[in-house]
Amino acid sequence: MKAAVYYKNGGPEVLQYEDVPDPVCPPDGVLIDIEVISVEGGDTIHRSMVPLPRVPNIVGYQAAGTVREVGANVKNRRVGQRVVAVLENGSHAEKVVARPEFTWIVPDGADLTPLACVPVAFGTAHEALFDLGGLTKGQKVLVHAGGSGVGLAAIQLAKAVGAVVLTTASSDDKLARLREFGADYAINYKTTSFKDEVAKAVGTVDLVVDPIGGKTLQDSVEVLKYKGRIVNLGRAGRDSGAFDPYPLWLRNGSLHGLHLLFGSASHELARFQGVISECIERVARGELRVVVDRKFALADAAQAHAHIEQRSAFGRVVMLP
Repeated sequence: MKAAVYYKNGGPEVLQYEDVPDPVCPPDGVLIDIEVISVEGGDTIHRSMVPLPRVPNIVGYQAAGTVREVGANVKNRRVGQRVVAVLENGSHAEKVVARPEFTWIVPDGADLTPLACVPVAFGTAHEALFDLGGLTKGQKVLVHAGGSGVGLAAIQLAKAVGAVVLTTASSDDKLARLREFGADYAINYKTTSFKDEVAKAVGTVDLVVDPIGGKTLQDSVEVLKYKGRIVNLGRAGRDSGAFDPYPLWLRNGSLHGLHLLFGSASHELARFQGVISECIERVARGELRVVVDRKFALADAAQAHAHIEQRSAFGRVVMLP
């Protein structure tokens, strides 16, 4: 099969399109012919800085396609089913092996492309808002990086429960589009201080959803109300500055870390599976929307990663084998 592989950490240019052996379906797994690959922010972090588990390595958290083979011990999946899969790695290829408990059957007639983008983005947003963030109707939430996959999911999910939604993005064009998805207040963090804009708009917020980290995480403490919460789920800003907890103490505030796979899925698998199933159904019904910014061929994986790292994308970037 063809795959986008890399032999060392580095920029998008380390990705090479090569022939590699087909994966072998184990007794407790399913082999999937990939049709759509959702490129995740975590894929770019793994490629750039996480030690390679094997050489060459195939990165990638998420993909969708058709079950080609079912392991002898698997009873709840069958050949020919269309599924979305969440993986530890391996999505940047024509075929992949997945654990059946990390696959979700696609509703009949549903478009595979948007559903391929659902589990990580919508699952992460749902966990941040509700399980860790405790968001309820009428509360105020600030969603950083609103134009990202997690950001767009969080805006829609928060608006659906009646929250007041504030969000940040890097351009006025993005901000205008985010209002269409439910943002009540949209803040250009390039030209203004999000702290000042939040204070002018609503005073303080109950919850901050932060995939950026670094200075953005630190500054977010200043917009929290008493006993407010921050859920940090990434370091997209690549800023490794230390977090000073003292301002958080003054508000009796809380900071939660979130990892969907090694946190939620590892410790609460049944609930995690249910959250993802619900999100897939809501997207399939058109109740929630996935925005696909650009489609690339798998052969152009380096360009797809570069496009994400330029932070110009609005919504999801997908690749097609």
